[in-house]
Amino acid sequence: MDWRRPVVTISELDAPRSVLWQHATSFAGIRAELWPWLDMTTPRGLRARRLDEIAPSAGLGRSVLLLGGLLPVEYDDIVIADLEPGRRFLERSSMLTSVLWEHERVVEDGERGAVRVRDTVRFRLRAVPRHVPGVERLARATVTALFEHRHRRLRHHFGVPETA
Repeated sequence: MDWRRPVVTISELDAPRSVLWQHATSFAGIRAELWPWLDMTTPRGLRARRLDEIAPSAGLGRSVLLLGGLLPVEYDDIVIADLEPGRRFLERSSMLTSVLWEHERVVEDGERGAVRVRDTVRFRLRAVPRHVPGVERLARATVTALFEHRHRRLRHHFGVPETA
């Protein structure tokens, strides 16, 4: 994948920033966004904690991603590289298919009282899958579809602001 072309997904939501931040940093919130396409296991050390309670650069452990909640299809060795509590986190991890996975979520004031959630994802496939024809295009399309799904779930759960 062209590292300079991230997958960016943005939603304006009708919920307080603090509520959206708590959702974004809890494994229950993350899992709710992924469902029913994917589920993910919670690393042992995080079962009773949120992502924003962890010191940046600390490895949080391995999470297994389960297609439909059943079939293991990927893993994520989760590392929070940077954190601005209440506003932003940057996950920089390795996965089975990606030597580098970078996911930044920003929760900030939007327009007309809304709150904007912006996800920016960059990834670099490992050498083996990268050499399969068309796999980078497929990986980008999959990540785009997954984050569009997550944002649909966010909009459904929290609502969208009424337009003026």
